[in-house]
Amino acid sequence: MNRIIVFFSLLVTTFLFACNGTDATAKAAPQNAGTDSANFTQVQWMDTIINFGTVTKGEKVQIVYKCKNIGSKPLFIYYVRPGCGCTVAQYTKAAIPPGGMGEVNAEYDSNHGTAGEIRKTITVNTNTTNPSPHLVFTGTVNAAPGTNAKDTTKKSS
Repeated sequence: MNRIIVFFSLLVTTFLFACNGTDATAKAAPQNAGTDSANFTQVQWMDTIINFGTVTKGEKVQIVYKCKNIGSKPLFIYYVRPGCGCTVAQYTKAAIPPGGMGEVNAEYDSNHGTAGEIRKTITVNTNTTNPSPHLVFTGTVNAAPGTNAKDTTKKSS
């Protein structure tokens, strides 16, 4: 019985340490940076609305939002959350020093949804005194050649 307890204790400990690994090149956000106003900073977004133009249904579009830490404390982007499953977003995970730049990189898959005008949002959460923005991208998705522009849904057989 004691062997089983020791085994499970080692297993749990190994799991906890494996999940808490840190990247030596990135500073982790202080645990209270998001709630402690002493750790707040300010961010300036270069663009919060981007129009990617016109694409043909099925194309993927890359959108890059840049931000600058204009405060005196490190800037942390805690998470980004696209408004729908047609968009995937990556972001700067390391601390952004005062005066430094960060990015949110989004990829929109125009294969989702119907052709026409689109407007999508990405929610960003940071340790800033100014409100976190909703990043927006817009554009037009044209029907793929050979499809009926009014009905772009797949039909089952």
